Amino acid sequence: MSTELHGRTALVTGATSGIGRAVALALASQGAHVVVSGRDAARGDATVAEIRAAGGTADFAAADLADAGTARELAARATELGGGHVDILVNNAGVFPFGPTAGTTPADVDRVLAINVTAPYFLVAALAPAMAARGQGAVVNVTTMVAEFGAAGMGLYGASKAALVLLTKSWAAEYGPAGVRVNAVSPGPTRTEGTAAMGEALDQLAAAGPAGRPGLPEEVAEAVVFLAGDGAGFVHGAVLPVDGGRIAV
Repeated sequence: MSTELHGRTALVTGATSGIGRAVALALASQGAHVVVSGRDAARGDATVAEIRAAGGTADFAAADLADAGTARELAARATELGGGHVDILVNNAGVFPFGPTAGTTPADVDRVLAINVTAPYFLVAALAPAMAARGQGAVVNVTTMVAEFGAAGMGLYGASKAALVLLTKSWAAEYGPAGVRVNAVSPGPTRTEGTAAMGEALDQLAAAGPAGRPGLPEEVAEAVVFLAGDGAGFVHGAVLPVDGGRIAV
């Protein structure tokens, strides 16, 4: 196990499955104490147990991130579990409903914006100032390739993540001078529990990219670890595509 991130606490939202789980495992393998957050306690405990079995340190903090209040509560709990500090925040939790605009309800819009925009906003508001006061820290936001181009049926999801792209850049400007690096990864079609229902459609979406295949959660996690670590010390406000080249060609 590497010790590059030893002594640092990382909060990963949506860390009980898919990309978030892979990120939690990867950060722990680098020595970080990982606060695994999600709605499902059984899956959270399983992720924590896997990290500990591999020699890492982790704790579970339940949160549904339905509003600003739950985001603030999670920030406080993660700080407590981290011994008074959170050094790395990975805003991974998100929902991605697909469908026609005319079939979208106001409740759908409220839910997507609450989880994909409001929760990251108030987690950063709660945690980044303390990072800035310590003179170091890293925030990594997980966006999506459909924040970069129009796709039928993906407008609400893409728009919410496009907001997170802009926030990534704004937060880099706000907190970067105090030593807090804020960046994002932009996954393309990735094979996870959440995309399993797409079946062959996921392969078709990925086929247009140079890689010609869907990505793996572990491949996205490697990019997150890079942006969270000291090797990305001169990287601020970047959005790193991890999409097999899908938005490039």
